Amino acid sequence: MSGAILIVEDEPVTQTLIAVNLERAGHQVMRAASVPEAVAAIREVLPDLVLLDWILPNATGVSFARQLRTDQRTRDIPIIMLTGRSQETDKVTGLEAGADDYITKPFSPRELLARIKAVIRRRAPLASDEVVEIAGLRLDPAAHRITAGGRKIDLGATEFRMLHFFMTHPDRVYSRAQLLDEVWGDHVFVEERTVDVHIRRLRQELHPTGHEELIETVRGTGYRFRRQLA
Repeated sequence: MSGAILIVEDEPVTQTLIAVNLERAGHQVMRAASVPEAVAAIREVLPDLVLLDWILPNATGVSFARQLRTDQRTRDIPIIMLTGRSQETDKVTGLEAGADDYITKPFSPRELLARIKAVIRRRAPLASDEVVEIAGLRLDPAAHRITAGGRKIDLGATEFRMLHFFMTHPDRVYSRAQLLDEVWGDHVFVEERTVDVHIRRLRQELHPTGHEELIETVRGTGYRFRRQLA
């Protein structure tokens, strides 16, 4: 079995088509046609990934993605948004809501399976478990814990991996494409703009302790993590 996937899609034909292809690929499939049904399903079984339609009865996939990201139990579940919206602003909205990827309808079963595989792979933890500390910012990979001046900092899974990579590779400038390779692992289906979204989230979480200043934007190139605060 390749993992449980929750399909949150209110269109019966689309839901069935996706489910059949996922089951053929060896996935356990859970189905929901609305946010309440999805909440009930997750209460019973925590899925390995959520396929989330943008338009749902009496709600939006975007609002539900935000809900999942604010709940301690579900905050690290990978989310792929499914939608007919193709504008860049819509994609950014989905990513900022917490989605790991964004697929525009119509899509082929092969593309969907490839993206699911890529997102699950990117969600795998980094290999090193050694504690690293820079400028009073301390990251413990084994305990999945970050502290600064005795204060705990909570990060989502992607931001945690990004910070871990930065702290173990300071002072060097990395392009967005390089960060996608290093942090996500396989960025065939992920846009470089995704990096900016997660950098912004990471800076927001580091702001209370002043450590957001360690992440430097290098205009026209990418980002660099400094060893010292300014």
